[in-house]
Amino acid sequence: MADGALQKPAETGPGPVETRIAAALGRRSVVLVGMMGAGKSSVGRRLSARLGIPFIDADTEIEQAAAMTIAEIFAKHGEPEFRKGEARVIARLLDNGPQVLATGGGAVMDSATRALIAAKGISIWLKADLDVLLRRTKRRAERPLAERIATLLPQREPFYAQADFTVMSRDEPHDIVVDDIIAALAQKLVPAEEKQS
Repeated sequence: MADGALQKPAETGPGPVETRIAAALGRRSVVLVGMMGAGKSSVGRRLSARLGIPFIDADTEIEQAAAMTIAEIFAKHGEPEFRKGEARVIARLLDNGPQVLATGGGAVMDSATRALIAAKGISIWLKADLDVLLRRTKRRAERPLAERIATLLPQREPFYAQADFTVMSRDEPHDIVVDDIIAALAQKLVPAEEKQS
């Protein structure tokens, strides 16, 4: 690259490494797990653009299937019924890879969902410190469990930690977090000799 030449922005689509990652995924999904506020949706959209594969938000799919918001599902049917529906939707979505799939914060608490993610995806835990999560969710009234983050985080972290990779979600541009995910996926999926070409 000549001195002073600008690099193409990430949104222009997949580069050589990203193309190889997408090809190596086959029908597997890249599954983002972690607490609400970790950035799964915003990072996931950028990651899907980089890889040239679709982005799916499981919470959006659940709302569409139920014709209700998640807050309404919680209020009308309770959390256990919501979790059953969530497990069914994620199972269906995992049959549609390759894709970047953002899951709800509690999705991995279901053992069958964890097993399906392991079988049909590569999981990334977007890990964020508690203060970051609280700051990002304090104005989100539509999140039924937002006020319980401090209690839920230590309960859920052992399950998040079973993900294939952990990437820190921090107060930096999301594209930096996406770079970290691309590097982790390349390490797992792209042979070293291919990365050089």
